[in-house]
Amino acid sequence: MLLHIKMNPCTLPTPVPDLDGDQRWYSIHRRFISDCREKDPDVIFLGDCIFEALQGSETWNKYFAPLHCLNFSIRDDCTEHILWRIDNGVLDNVNPKIVVLHVGTNNIKNSASEVAEGVLENVSKIREKLPNAYILLPIILCSLYFQSLLPRGQQPNKLREKNLCINKLVMEMTKGLNRVQTVSIDKGLVQSDGSISHHDMFDYKNLTNTGANKILEPLYDLLSQILYENEPDLYLSQSD
Repeated sequence: MLLHIKMNPCTLPTPVPDLDGDQRWYSIHRRFISDCREKDPDVIFLGDCIFEALQGSETWNKYFAPLHCLNFSIRDDCTEHILWRIDNGVLDNVNPKIVVLHVGTNNIKNSASEVAEGVLENVSKIREKLPNAYILLPIILCSLYFQSLLPRGQQPNKLREKNLCINKLVMEMTKGLNRVQTVSIDKGLVQSDGSISHHDMFDYKNLTNTGANKILEPLYDLLSQILYENEPDLYLSQSD
């Protein structure tokens, strides 16, 4: 008798279907691969809409562009899509010191445990490609839970609760892993009544410049700390 084992779709590398017929997602992926050949980043941002929206923003130009960062994030990507991109060259021909990962908020059809396993699989794939790199997961501390996914929705809702569950699982799964570190970015994104202001997240999912400045400064501080420790003379001379 054959046993049918259900595979977790969040851990199976999968390209985004070209529903519009313009090959746009593949074109972005190929551009990232080209950047890997032409540039020498110290930091790579790898993720979904949360990170994609940073590109070209005041926050990006102020905090991250000076740190030799490349942003390999695509709107609406899920865990399985980034896994496919890693398998197909997005981290080839580069040797960054740090990879900052944010993924999972778009896996709304999957269970919390499936998404958490997908996030962990991404961490494992990054480690295979870049054995010496730090892997950073931005988190928000909310009550007794850690969030590697940002909250969503103006008011408390089921997706927010699911993200909280995912974040707790991810924290447990990554605890003790070598050079895998979380960084708290809790600076009042969720207000005391549980609501999120449109001044911080314009669509209650993606960050405004105000929201990004508010919560990503701690991430910048940690990136700088790691980079300065590795090459203090280089970075200090650039900041003079």
